[in-house]
Amino acid sequence: MRAGLMLLTLALTLWTNAATAQVTVRFIEPERYTDAENRFGSGATLQVTLGEIRRIFEGLATRGLPPGRTLAIDVLDIDLAGIDLAGIERPGANVPFGLRVVSDISPPRFRLRYALTEGRRRLAAAEETVTDLNFLLRASRFAKGAFDHERDLLRDWFRRRIVEGRSPAG
Repeated sequence: MRAGLMLLTLALTLWTNAATAQVTVRFIEPERYTDAENRFGSGATLQVTLGEIRRIFEGLATRGLPPGRTLAIDVLDIDLAGIDLAGIERPGANVPFGLRVVSDISPPRFRLRYALTEGRRRLAAAEETVTDLNFLLRASRFAKGAFDHERDLLRDWFRRRIVEGRSPAG
């Protein structure tokens, strides 16, 4: 019984590692990103944001990348949805720390460079800016948590580019 449990644990560990190994995510000069952290001491730090974006890409690859395919993503810039009000000076206003106001004039935006391969064959590669000015029209009425808009945007991009193989408009 004990040996069976150890074997099952080993198999699950190997399966999990194989699934997440299909994608590699690199953050290129993250300290220069447009808006990936709260620079005013409240809200998400840069490390939290990068960790969440990495988890989003790994989750997408685990669920949607066929076996044998590998995706390499370089994140060149991040601009989170909304405007961080903590950085706006408003005399007399009592703005809570970590407040980010999301409107249709402040969509999430990512600049990505990626390559999708199968074995030694390159299936797709490009550098593009991923954004959606209509992101609020597709947004859930009830927020599930932080990074919802970014997650939705990247999920749609991943489905179109990587799963369906559509080329960037352009």
